[in-house]
Amino acid sequence: MTQAAQSPLEGPTSKAPASKEPAPAGPAPDGPPTAPRRTDAAGASARRTLDSAELARATELLGAMTRAFERRVVGQDRLLTALQVALMSGGHVLLESVPGLAKTLAASTLASTIDGSFSRIQCTPDLLPFDIIGTQIYDARTGGFTTQLGPVHANIVLLDEVNRSSAKTQSAMLEAMQERQTTIGDTSYPLPDPFMVLATQNPIEEEGTYVLPHAQMDRFLLKEVIDYPSADAELEVLDRLDDGRLDAPSAPPVMTTDQVLELQALTRRVYIDERLKRYIVEVVNVTRDAPHFLGSDIARYIDYGSSPRGSLAFLEAAKAGALLAGRDHVLPEDIKAMRHPVLRHRIVLTFEAIAEQVHPETIIDAVFDAVPTP
Repeated sequence: MTQAAQSPLEGPTSKAPASKEPAPAGPAPDGPPTAPRRTDAAGASARRTLDSAELARATELLGAMTRAFERRVVGQDRLLTALQVALMSGGHVLLESVPGLAKTLAASTLASTIDGSFSRIQCTPDLLPFDIIGTQIYDARTGGFTTQLGPVHANIVLLDEVNRSSAKTQSAMLEAMQERQTTIGDTSYPLPDPFMVLATQNPIEEEGTYVLPHAQMDRFLLKEVIDYPSADAELEVLDRLDDGRLDAPSAPPVMTTDQVLELQALTRRVYIDERLKRYIVEVVNVTRDAPHFLGSDIARYIDYGSSPRGSLAFLEAAKAGALLAGRDHVLPEDIKAMRHPVLRHRIVLTFEAIAEQVHPETIIDAVFDAVPTP
């Protein structure tokens, strides 16, 4: 970050002296962050960086997944990126789109490519929590109860039209998403690993829906808005249907769930420079204190900013994005590429913004423009 630029962490009225931190590993402040230098001092806590063999292994697995996915799903590149980033980060995805844009096909294809179990739950107003997590069933032959696990006990879970389920049922997913377990009676049952929830909601139908609480939306790593495919992509779908290429029951597995866990471990070891961590925190801080850093024409549209989960999501998503690009270190572009999926459901807009149909992406772009890129 240039010295002329003011840090959003300090603010225009901050009187705290600048902390004197040791210079991070990498080039001069004006150059892009690079992979760290290996330390040989005893007791050094630097995390071991990825070697060339591990990086090649990750690239091979992700490339195979991409090719298998694209054989089944046409023209949804952003959706594929969101699913891969969430899978590598161990997070969950909220998908918003009108019907018919291959959300269910994408979820089932993802489960097939990793040779994992898949469950689809169609949410309705009369859906109850035990319909999702499971229940205890009385067995008259034995005079006892047996536990029947619900459909949430799968590697990939699709909650279709999650905003059609009641608040009580929506809350039943919180323990599963956050704690990776369900509680039936007085017993807790761990969920399979890896575990990922894909929740969908339809933005054009409001009748019979229950708006997701902000606290629950915050638990999704990413929110992706899926748009209509291009004319060429839609024509490709027709061609595949006409010649029978869409008749295959599922995509062939290209990796195992153990290899997914291996990918997650590699993602955690992707290097991110200390300046980029501060950049993430500064960006998130702008969303919380918009009047100090944004013009009044933009700040008036922000009611509440992002929680610390936004900073965590940026860190995890940027690492996954770097590994997807075949790198063992994060660049500023990896953070910027994830700005819309990470923040669009974490910034609460004012009624004025909603009335004027201001898109959250416009606000997010303004936030990033206010923070100098390191």
